[in-house]
Amino acid sequence: MDGGNSAAEESASQLEEEIGRVVEEARQLQESAASHISRSFNEEQTLRQRANSIDSSIRRCRSLLHSVLSRRLIDAKLADKLEDELQRAKCVVSDGDAASFLPTKSQGSFLRMFLGPINVRASRKDVQLKVKEEYNSYRDRTALLFLLFPSALLILRSWLWNGCLPAFPVQLYQAWLLFLYTGLALRENILRANGSDIRPWWIKHHYCAMIMALVSLTWEIKGQPNCAAKQRGVQLFLQWAMMQGVAMLLQNRYQRQRLYTRIALGKAKRMDVVWGETAGVDGQLWLLCPILFILQASLLGFEAYVGLQLLRTAFVRVVTEWQVIFCGFLLVLMAVGNFLNTVQTLLTKSRFKAKMKRVKSKPELD
Repeated sequence: MDGGNSAAEESASQLEEEIGRVVEEARQLQESAASHISRSFNEEQTLRQRANSIDSSIRRCRSLLHSVLSRRLIDAKLADKLEDELQRAKCVVSDGDAASFLPTKSQGSFLRMFLGPINVRASRKDVQLKVKEEYNSYRDRTALLFLLFPSALLILRSWLWNGCLPAFPVQLYQAWLLFLYTGLALRENILRANGSDIRPWWIKHHYCAMIMALVSLTWEIKGQPNCAAKQRGVQLFLQWAMMQGVAMLLQNRYQRQRLYTRIALGKAKRMDVVWGETAGVDGQLWLLCPILFILQASLLGFEAYVGLQLLRTAFVRVVTEWQVIFCGFLLVLMAVGNFLNTVQTLLTKSRFKAKMKRVKSKPELD
């Protein structure tokens, strides 16, 4: 009996020692982790200061270079060389691992509304690039559906539904559009927070499209009698959506190749997304660029036409719902915004090319 008690006491003593050792190891681990976090924080702050200092130095040097060049105090070829070196240094800082130490862009109220006050900026470049690749994949998938969905509705309207669209398929399509544009807006805001250069207008364009899709869900789709006149606006919108799907498929291909070229030349960051480019590069894009430009111009015109037709159907009292007026106004607004943004892009490119020609012609004049 005494032997059994002695063994139990020894076992209890060993268990106590084991628990004490585990508790001590946990305490040491906590101290080591706290020390590591403190060192990492201090090192991170130092790297942030260096990154901000170098970024400010690059901007200062670029400003000085432009000032000296405008007063013709430096050779144009040397200025070009120095500008290229500054651009490469800018890409190294803003497109490499050091980019995570630069000040982050504001995430905006849209992300806070959907996701709350969380930080969506990835600290590692490979994670940021995965976010971008997922965005490209999402655009590829939705571009195909953007073409197929309205095409199927229009084909079924002619073959199966005797020229009169039922309400449910149209509302299902409008619900999908709401999901599509919300997903695009969320992804684009996250990309901007991670250093992408997506133009603010395209995000605002998707905000307008989200609102239009939401309003159109409350739009009563009327049938017979006089179905063709009542659904004229819906038919025009579906035709415009088909054109938009074709444009998105071509743009996705063009933008991907164009962006790879710009990254290879050091003129773009790996997180950049090229929207609505109309300038081409040598080789395989000579055919695609004119097609894209013509298609973009047609889309702008047709988008405005659909919006005006919706307003017209409301004013001549064919369809009198407020949703028709609202959607028509939004389509016209988006068409005008797209046109102004395209013109701004073309003017910026033409000014840049004119500046490069002047810089290159100065040595010949001298």
